[in-house]
Amino acid sequence: MRATTEKDFDIVVVAQAGRLTYEAVLFAASLRRSAPGFKGRLLIAEPQPGPLWPFDPRIADADARDLLTDRLGAEIVPFDNVHFGAAYPQGNKIEALAMLPADRPFVFFDTDTLILGPIDNVAFDFARPSASMAREATWPEPPLYGPGYSGIWKSIYDRFDVPFEPTLDLTQPDEHWERYLYFNAGWFFYRCPRVFADRMIRIMTGLRDGTMPELASQSLDPWLDQAALPVAIASLGGGRPGPELAGLDSTVSRHWRAMPLFYVRASDAELDYLSDVTRPNWIKKVLKAHEPFLRMIYQNRGAKVRAMFDRAQLPASEKVIRNRIRRAGLWMR
Repeated sequence: MRATTEKDFDIVVVAQAGRLTYEAVLFAASLRRSAPGFKGRLLIAEPQPGPLWPFDPRIADADARDLLTDRLGAEIVPFDNVHFGAAYPQGNKIEALAMLPADRPFVFFDTDTLILGPIDNVAFDFARPSASMAREATWPEPPLYGPGYSGIWKSIYDRFDVPFEPTLDLTQPDEHWERYLYFNAGWFFYRCPRVFADRMIRIMTGLRDGTMPELASQSLDPWLDQAALPVAIASLGGGRPGPELAGLDSTVSRHWRAMPLFYVRASDAELDYLSDVTRPNWIKKVLKAHEPFLRMIYQNRGAKVRAMFDRAQLPASEKVIRNRIRRAGLWMR
């Protein structure tokens, strides 16, 4: 078992042509600024052309590729899609892990994340996997006449021979969504990428290709990875993140997801930080090629979005925030 304070680990993100290229540049720039002492590798996993892609998914912007590798110290790691590809690109994060060296701890982040603090000081226990709790009640959606949350979730755990009852948060009432182990896949970690990928792929493909009456009314697109993640983590001896991980989704990292949402929700200090990270000309030159960054960051559309909301009384639902921004014609992703 590895020590809880292990600092020699890999950070993994997935990047490909288009939006993810520029999000990866912003992620890498924030990592280097906030964690200059990070001793591990920053791996940019890149899907390769193949039968599961109708186009070439590789990073197309040569300037962005050079910036990532030459100035931001990232290593681009190619991987092939065997199970998902263009039909379910969320599966990239799992298929990428299957191509990494075994028995080396990793932390995966979605590219639409800012590193705000020293990630290398977070006390990861790589023997006990966990994932982000920054989520809403997005899946499942129990039908009116059942099954409910318990019936749906238990059927998945039973399908893959994983104990269900130990995953329950008994401080939450029965049939309340937070009683059940549910993560956002924006970050997760484990001691071995290949073991994690193997477990996730087995569960994801089993859910996708199998027939389960309890899931007959449920959509698995785009929720397949988030339906599988709690079961995989529980099967590997993990669970909800403890207080030692409190800086994730807080003072150490921020999953911003869409730049208009970040401008609505971020603190003044976080917006100042974004401005500082994106100000250098060698960063700006590349990020301006991505229109949402050009408009939101450099042409001050983000400030217009922020002015639409009272941050002391934000709507509880993200859907309400998104719709208000769309109605104003300011939504970009």
